[in-house]
Amino acid sequence: MAGPERLNTDPTKLRDRWNDASGGLGYHWRAWRYHARGWAPFHQVVGTWLDAWTPDARTLVLVGPSGGYALNARFLSRFEQLVALEPDPLARWLLRHRFRDMPWHFPRDDVFHDPQALSRLSEHWPDAAFLFCNVIGQVFPADALGRWLTTHAAWFDTHSWASWHDVFSSSVAPARLPDSNEAAMGPTAGIDVARALWAGMRCEVEDHGTFGWRPPAKFALWPLTPRQWHVIGWVEHTPRR
Repeated sequence: MAGPERLNTDPTKLRDRWNDASGGLGYHWRAWRYHARGWAPFHQVVGTWLDAWTPDARTLVLVGPSGGYALNARFLSRFEQLVALEPDPLARWLLRHRFRDMPWHFPRDDVFHDPQALSRLSEHWPDAAFLFCNVIGQVFPADALGRWLTTHAAWFDTHSWASWHDVFSSSVAPARLPDSNEAAMGPTAGIDVARALWAGMRCEVEDHGTFGWRPPAKFALWPLTPRQWHVIGWVEHTPRR
């Protein structure tokens, strides 16, 4: 696998990206500004999810961890190897710096644009569990995400993984989070559930295409900024042996 510093011209491989719509320098600036106060309650919820997730794995592959703002050393130290698929050079530096005693690897596989990447990574690290770090739901528009999830459905059925990801987002906080009955309604209910969460409010709501993807799901509210609110979903899967 190519090292993180090597020149990359392969369109199916991760390229260095200092800025994009969901990460990069703008995201690090938000983390510096809001991490201690606005993000802390949400990161506590993520920590609880991670504590309860106990895959039988020695290696953890993290997809899109950015600077690891929602991660903690207690969780990461459970694994012998950490493999981070992260296109942001500053985020890779922050991961090394913030968790400097951890055994990091930074391959350039792009699981969203190379259809063989997930299988190849699983073969290379057969003892791995995969953690999608608030990235599914951001990479593609909702319709394209559905095609990607369908294409990789067999992989998701046969490997250990977990994901927290955008479900809905708006400039206004919803009145509540989805309840257990709504969570079991399936992907086609996303629009109706969003209308119920923001009932009576004058605002636009973005559906990220992940609602009902893999029930049962858990939900939390993340104030990315005071004017940008995200309903985040958590799902996990352990294959049958």
